[in-house]
Amino acid sequence: MVADEHFVIRIPDNLPLEGAAPLLCAGITTYSPLRYYGLDKPGMHVGVVGLGGLGHVAVKFAKAMGVRVTAISTSPSKKEEAIKRLKADSFLVNRKQDQMLAAMGTMDGIIDTVSAVHPILPSIRLLKTNGKLVVLGAPEKPHELPVFPLLMGRKMVGGSNIGGVKETQEMIDFSAKHNITAEVEVIPIDYVSTAMERLAKADVRYRFVIDVGNTLKPPAF
Repeated sequence: MVADEHFVIRIPDNLPLEGAAPLLCAGITTYSPLRYYGLDKPGMHVGVVGLGGLGHVAVKFAKAMGVRVTAISTSPSKKEEAIKRLKADSFLVNRKQDQMLAAMGTMDGIIDTVSAVHPILPSIRLLKTNGKLVVLGAPEKPHELPVFPLLMGRKMVGGSNIGGVKETQEMIDFSAKHNITAEVEVIPIDYVSTAMERLAKADVRYRFVIDVGNTLKPPAF
């Protein structure tokens, strides 16, 4: 493959290619808003809503930046993985009213990675004064934006969508320095149809990576 040098990312030798590949999408999509919205300062408290392909990388980046991280999910079963494997500091089940009430007004920012339709008011309530909710998911139905809680706490709702080449290289270098990779399942090329069926059922933790080089037969001459 021939590519323009201005659009090529250098992958450091210590990053395995299968773990680095999803960072070029999920990685930069979460790294960029943490930097842009200033949610990368040591000692800050940041929530990550959703522990899928984007969310699990967001937790890793925020932790590497020295941020206190709370993973927020609808699934209590994800708590052990969030705490022990991803190293989140705490875990909230956003369907548990008592947990959400106890955490109100405690977070400097929240990265919302969920693409399914869901209310954002519970997340806004978790924010401190001047807190920032950054939306990365794109639900089929537009979010309903409750204005009054924003006014009272001088809070903001923003969005973000991937990043440029320069910042992507910065993200990859940061990942290499802190040994950050995506959690992946490597599959052969002939497993793609099954992988798509599993993907539709959310049966992947957290990204499929196709091993093209070892599973495509070279052409016969």
